[in-house]
Amino acid sequence: MNTILVKKYSGDLVPFEIEKLENSLFKSGASPELIEKITKEVLSCLFEGISTKEIYKRAYSILRKSSNALAGRYKLKKAILELGPSGYPFEAFIAHLFEYQGYKVESGITLKGKCVTHEVDVRAENDTEIHFMECKYHSNPGYKSDVKIALYVHSRMNDLIANYQPKFPNKKFTGWIVDNTNFTSDAIQYAECSGLRIMAWNYPSKGSLKDRIEISGLYPISCLVSLTKAEKQLLLKEDIVLCQQLLDSDEALDLIDKRKHKKVQEECRELTLPMASQA
Repeated sequence: MNTILVKKYSGDLVPFEIEKLENSLFKSGASPELIEKITKEVLSCLFEGISTKEIYKRAYSILRKSSNALAGRYKLKKAILELGPSGYPFEAFIAHLFEYQGYKVESGITLKGKCVTHEVDVRAENDTEIHFMECKYHSNPGYKSDVKIALYVHSRMNDLIANYQPKFPNKKFTGWIVDNTNFTSDAIQYAECSGLRIMAWNYPSKGSLKDRIEISGLYPISCLVSLTKAEKQLLLKEDIVLCQQLLDSDEALDLIDKRKHKKVQEECRELTLPMASQA
């Protein structure tokens, strides 16, 4: 097949790679037969300059007819973009990810630095570490946090660490930026040089936001096909950000139409179940 250029969200044209599509379908839990069906459908409609959004829509449509859970996993990146319009649901989601790793977490707090006070999106602590995190939420998938943001956040984190390190000399302190999209190359270079920790959708290569979600099984409610956009917004306003919360709390479930309860719970169970257990 001749090389076909596809348009990314950023507007850049890049060669279409069938392997990337197959890999994303595989990670969603699709069977080899379903992967073959979808790739054939996508290949049949390719044209020069087709958007990655259009390719996604075609694949998602077929997955949804097969399984809500498969469709939910496949739309994970888009689902993270839907944890808005404010940044608070994204902050709560990140707090849950670190809580899953055994950290004691707080979110949306104000802490004193050596020089001034700072709003801290997430504070995560265990027996040996304390992390201060700035969460950057964007609804535009093509947005990248640049080096100016890295410099600004790093200076704030250093001020916090300067105040807290003498009080907890046996603990390691780290400042973070957690972004739901990506970073510019300069921001990554600065972070790697300075010791600032950064995490984005596909960064770093091990331990990215995507990796942490897939390993933990903590999928956001925005993945759910059985909920309307209005229902998802209602849940997010009530600090319900995880599918697991709809399984654990009757009060959370009562926020949506009772006629949907069983269907939503079934989708949540299937979505959060490790894929190996579904084979």
